[in-house]
Amino acid sequence: MININEVIETNRMIEKENLDVRTITLGISLLDAITDDIDTLCENIYAKITGTAKDLIKVGRQIEKEYAIPIINKRISVTPISIIGSSACESEKDYVKIAKTLDEAAKKVGVNFLGGFSALPAKGMTRSEELLIRSIPEALAATDNVCASVNLGSTKTGINMDAVKLMGKIIKDTAYNTRERDSIGCAKLVVFTNAPDDNPFMAGAFHGVTETDNVINVGVSGPGVIKTVLEHAKGLDFCELCEVIKKTAFKITRLGQLVAQEASRRLDIPFGIVDLSLAPTPAIGDSIAEILEIMGLEKVGAPGTTAALALLNDSVKKGGIMASPSVGGLSGAFIPVSEDHGMIDAVIKGSLNIEKLEAMTCVCSVGLDMIAIPGDTPESTISGIIADEMAIGMINQKTTAARLIPVWGKGVGESAEFGGLLGSAPIMAVNTYSCKEFIDRGGRIPAPIHSFKN
Repeated sequence: MININEVIETNRMIEKENLDVRTITLGISLLDAITDDIDTLCENIYAKITGTAKDLIKVGRQIEKEYAIPIINKRISVTPISIIGSSACESEKDYVKIAKTLDEAAKKVGVNFLGGFSALPAKGMTRSEELLIRSIPEALAATDNVCASVNLGSTKTGINMDAVKLMGKIIKDTAYNTRERDSIGCAKLVVFTNAPDDNPFMAGAFHGVTETDNVINVGVSGPGVIKTVLEHAKGLDFCELCEVIKKTAFKITRLGQLVAQEASRRLDIPFGIVDLSLAPTPAIGDSIAEILEIMGLEKVGAPGTTAALALLNDSVKKGGIMASPSVGGLSGAFIPVSEDHGMIDAVIKGSLNIEKLEAMTCVCSVGLDMIAIPGDTPESTISGIIADEMAIGMINQKTTAARLIPVWGKGVGESAEFGGLLGSAPIMAVNTYSCKEFIDRGGRIPAPIHSFKN
């Protein structure tokens, strides 16, 4: 039972500490839309999305109003389009046509992002997957709400280095095609290893083929709440600090569980998971960096930062698992630079660089997220950064990702402006020594020895 004190506490979290449900994401299977005619396929996709999601925005707003819980985003994820388009798509242009259809459907139902313009070449790359990947620069330039993702490896299969090399070029081409908007297309493109089928957060959400026809996944976030409770936890040792975070994460997750179940009931769509990731925003007080600094770091990036993030991430997961039987997705702490004013400040002041961020990704939810780099960064360097991040995920049996933005025409010391939830980002320096010969080897980095568990 929830008592009156918990109600009052939750209201305070919402009103003063930026607690919100970051997203309700409706996953939609498009497997029944498959046909071998591209025009019919686009018609099927549009009809399936607009029909299934017709009440998503209305229901989300009803829940917001009745429960006084802010629900920031209502989104859609679909079956990876490289699967859906494999029978009908003969060219990159065909995939661009599907992307435009997805964009039209997203606008029709009123969601701000639609994820699933995706390919899964973790071990090898089919012709369909290569066509979709090569279409990404044009597709993201021609759409507003479509997000793309590519899963490049896994602990079970290793890393597809041919796909890693290709993505270096794709990211550069996407940056060029959206150069008039600070290369914003790259902010809608993420590469993964060990990508989950049930992630509700963009840009990496897609509706996995292991899922049911339709599903409701909710992402709940509360870095401002964690920050506030830690401000009153001065002098506690690490075990006591963990307990404070766990108890707070428990309360945050229960809120997400409530919203997810209510959305599921009203839409008559099965409830999937609650993703309890701490996702920051550009708003003051809603920062992962500030949480780490309250723990005792002078500035995020200082020695001890990785240990502090590990403690935070693990404590959040422990608290969330106690609150819901259906915790999934990514769940933990995001460290996107452009969306976290504390991270931005640390980069500007020189305490945080890409190498330290990479170390932090060994213990956090995802990876190098929303990292703006010089626009003249070579394709091979981008591929090398991706390969490093994929290796962390493969070896550590966790999801890792990279969302790199080579901002066309800009260099270190300048900044990129994306607006809204995507925020702004200082251009970060990258190591200028070449890895081209390494990337050009091609092939596949084999799965690690500990992948053979049967």
